[in-house]
Amino acid sequence: MTTEVDGTLGADEPVNRRRKVPVRTKLIFASGALQEATITAGGIATVLFYNQVLGVAPSLVGTAFLIVSIIDAVSDPLIGTLSDRLQSRWGRRHPFMFASALPIGIAFYFLYQPIDGLGEVGLFVWLTAFLALLRLGQTFYLIPHDALGAELTDDYEERTSIFGYNNVAEMILSMVLAAVVLVVIFPTEEGGPNGLLNEARYIILAMAGAPTIVFSVLLCTFGTLDQLKYMQKVEIGEKFVVRGYFKEIGTLLRNPSYLAACLSLLTIFIGLGIIGVVANYAYIYAFDFSSEDMFWASMAKLPGVFVALPLLYFLSKHFQKKHIVIFTTLIMATIVSLPHTLRLIGFFPPNDSPFILFAVFGPLLLGYMLFPVSYIVIDSQLADIADEHELKSGKRREGVIFAVRSFGKKATQGIGGLIAGFGLEIIDFPDNAAEVGVAAHTIDGLLILNGPVYLAIYIVGILFMLMYKISRERHAEILKELEVRREAASNAGG
Repeated sequence: MTTEVDGTLGADEPVNRRRKVPVRTKLIFASGALQEATITAGGIATVLFYNQVLGVAPSLVGTAFLIVSIIDAVSDPLIGTLSDRLQSRWGRRHPFMFASALPIGIAFYFLYQPIDGLGEVGLFVWLTAFLALLRLGQTFYLIPHDALGAELTDDYEERTSIFGYNNVAEMILSMVLAAVVLVVIFPTEEGGPNGLLNEARYIILAMAGAPTIVFSVLLCTFGTLDQLKYMQKVEIGEKFVVRGYFKEIGTLLRNPSYLAACLSLLTIFIGLGIIGVVANYAYIYAFDFSSEDMFWASMAKLPGVFVALPLLYFLSKHFQKKHIVIFTTLIMATIVSLPHTLRLIGFFPPNDSPFILFAVFGPLLLGYMLFPVSYIVIDSQLADIADEHELKSGKRREGVIFAVRSFGKKATQGIGGLIAGFGLEIIDFPDNAAEVGVAAHTIDGLLILNGPVYLAIYIVGILFMLMYKISRERHAEILKELEVRREAASNAGG
């Protein structure tokens, strides 16, 4: 008997839903992280480019990110639910991933190459339009990609491994590409301003980044087509109904574990947005770093990538996922915010100290030995929630569930850009800081954003995680009940 799985005909033998996924498949699945890393590396410069290079007011830049984040909030769950229902010879997820490649690449190029002659309002419209296209393209890729990862296996530990490969690849590539951006694309000339303020170099960023993104998306999409036979069986012919869509969203939002994972994930990415956007202002104007000095911020995060998986393996054997997220996040946020807080209260080396780089980036090194752990575990929690949702509703909805992950990743720049834009306006940061200088109270404002505000955001995320309910034991019970139900349905169908 053949079994229709995800819109394709599978093999005669039943699929092992607790299988170990081959390392090759994990690596191909993780290859898509290259496009995310490219966009993250470009994000280092986005706010600086439009604000300090092109002269757009920070409040307008923040407004652009706000508009795009609102679009994301609507489009992400919508694309998620459409990918859950799609029936095609290429399955539910892959058609969306194919469709995303060119829009993301085109949007990335034009984001950093606006046409000549635009005034401030014109540049604001340009930023908003191409940032929105970039994010929508990412929506078509990230949500189906993440849902695909959740479908590859039901195994509790193996899911953590799949997303571990993906997240570690993303972090390594983000650090490497950030180093390329800071040292190769935007070098600081001797005696000149920080290289990120050099408008002529942005064509290199655009021309290098766009084809890299397209290559990454297509490699991952083509490379995972052989996994279609392992995808979850779904309802044939199920149609999208607006009322049913909102009802399903409401059901998920009443799930305390889903709320806990969503809100914790969002706060983690908002914190990343602060470090990724506002911290660059602090590095340049509070600590007087060159782009080559800022390279060490990326290098400081690198050891954590190699520590993360063995540390996660140890922790996952001895602690519940909920507790791992809480404790690693708290320790990480406290350490990473420390240099900015200490400079704020005057207990920190001066900028001409030979120890200044170590004082700023040493805590970053320690904190990022823990950060990947919480990031990976929340991905695994979302996959477990998909099982719980199937048990309660009888439907597989990885697309909708993982929409929050896509939104969270884009919130790194989106809400980070929003905080940067309006935060810079509140602290009176000048549009031409390299020429007029930065006042002492404005420098203090940068330190507050990167220190106390950053730490407070992560504490809120920890409080959200207290609502999470799915333990290792509860997940085992869920799988056992699902297997009985699936077997009964298979027998009835046979």
